[in-house]
Amino acid sequence: MSVDTEQGRGTDDLYAGGYADADERPPLAAYATFAAVFHAAMAGAVVAAKRSGRDLPERVEAGDLVLIGTASYQLSRLVSKKRVTAFVRAPFTELEGRGGPAELEEKPRGTGLRRCPYCLGLWASGGFHAGLLFAPRTTRFSASVLSAMAISDFLQIASRRG
Repeated sequence: MSVDTEQGRGTDDLYAGGYADADERPPLAAYATFAAVFHAAMAGAVVAAKRSGRDLPERVEAGDLVLIGTASYQLSRLVSKKRVTAFVRAPFTELEGRGGPAELEEKPRGTGLRRCPYCLGLWASGGFHAGLLFAPRTTRFSASVLSAMAISDFLQIASRRG
């Protein structure tokens, strides 16, 4: 994502300032935009929670942290890699081949932002944490389904190798 400026250079060129050659440079302006949107969304969730009489917990319980971490991992893999969700990605990607078990390796079509399980994991985690503020029972139930799926995937892979 590069926005033209009055000087005729894109914002990525101005923002990067010698960071890397153009063909090696990640889309820094787009990353900065997504970071700003993520933090604004999280701040908005906290403000909305406070206005509705919900306070942030003193601490996140270890069980919730493991549950949300595992669910975020699984949701990010489900969206970005799993064969069963290839129909969602197909308009935007090109198949490169098989990936891990039940996964595909794909490359984005054209230019623009790249999707990856690491980035999606952050967004999933943010969504689950916001869910804990507003609908903790529903969030824990939904997260437990994804966490159980992650554990099942791990056991499937381990039993194939054992």
